[in-house]
Amino acid sequence: MSEDTSPFAATASAMGYLYQLRIALLRCTDLLESGAGWTVALEASDDIECVHNGKTGLWQLKHRAEGTRITDGTADLWKSLRVWASGVTAAVIDLDSAELFLLTTAEAPPSSAAAYLGPVHHRRDPSAAHRLLTEARSAARTRQQKKTAANPDAETKKSDLYGAWDKLPEPEQLRLLERVQILHNAEDIHATGTRLQGRAAIAVGHQYAVPFLERLEGWFFQRAIAQMGTAAGPITGTEFDEAFSSRRNQFRPDNLPIDDDVIDLLGETGLHTDKTFVRQLGLACIGSARVRIAVREWLRASTQRDRWTNGNLLLPGEIASYERRLTEEWEVRFEAMRDELGDQAAEEAMTAAAKALYRWVEQEARIPIRRGCEEPFITTGSFHMLADDLEVGWHPQYAARLMTLLEPAGSR
Repeated sequence: MSEDTSPFAATASAMGYLYQLRIALLRCTDLLESGAGWTVALEASDDIECVHNGKTGLWQLKHRAEGTRITDGTADLWKSLRVWASGVTAAVIDLDSAELFLLTTAEAPPSSAAAYLGPVHHRRDPSAAHRLLTEARSAARTRQQKKTAANPDAETKKSDLYGAWDKLPEPEQLRLLERVQILHNAEDIHATGTRLQGRAAIAVGHQYAVPFLERLEGWFFQRAIAQMGTAAGPITGTEFDEAFSSRRNQFRPDNLPIDDDVIDLLGETGLHTDKTFVRQLGLACIGSARVRIAVREWLRASTQRDRWTNGNLLLPGEIASYERRLTEEWEVRFEAMRDELGDQAAEEAMTAAAKALYRWVEQEARIPIRRGCEEPFITTGSFHMLADDLEVGWHPQYAARLMTLLEPAGSR
């Protein structure tokens, strides 16, 4: 990161990190087309490292403002050469199997070193690029020498940019440049996002492309953080294929996505004691541990249903239809319970019956909103949402008792 601590520098740095993640994700979708025998790692040997078919692709990324040019003396170019030259010297980079990429949003002027090092199958001339870089290095050395007397530290600081390159013999410099591909005028972070959205549309259709990509990016970003923190190895093709496929399957017509962070929600009973569904559990004398579970299931279901609604993932009237199914399943059991109890049942008998009915909700009621969406908390949590609206209940006299409890004091 630059020594510049202004908000603009911080924003550019953050944009660069996000760009790195998006380009890595785009590379994964590219590689997936060839199968699953590959790996991708971030901040390993380079910004991005891709291993595939016996080749190691090392990627340097530069996200620059519009109008930026990558000339023969540009620091971005020399910083990349420094990284690669250092890797060659340390025997970390094997030029027989390495492919070196500099992906930059900057423009390479015609007949510049960067232009001569363009992608394969384009006009390339590594020898001409080496000549131009040698001239640029000589000019930089002359400038450094002129500044040495006035500021000796400037020589040391500036030489760091070129030192690793200078240590390579000329044949090795040429050999390195033959492996370099400079991809200039690259799409910026926003255009890269649009390309990813296009890949998502191919997988799930344009209607669901955005929510699908949001979930895939969420998984990928967390996985990349784990990999960069050494908590996990590189992202493998098999792993990415499974993550991609499982999320794509959640957008089939018979399914709905269940978000990982929603599954992690726990809920705190103390924050929801005034909820009607919690009071319903109190009428049935449900223990505190089970109340805590109920709050968790309610929170997960309500959060997930809100996301489906906000993401336009539900069909018109689908929630109403689902709640009707739940209510009708409950009604059959509730009315059977009341018939068995009769009108003169003791409180103990009514409480026992309420517990039995609620036990059905906890352990047996598995009514998916769609055939492929079988997460249990959707059913149990939705029952609690209905209980909160007094559409269903567990105690035989839940409606009358809760109406009394919830009635404002001044209206009694």
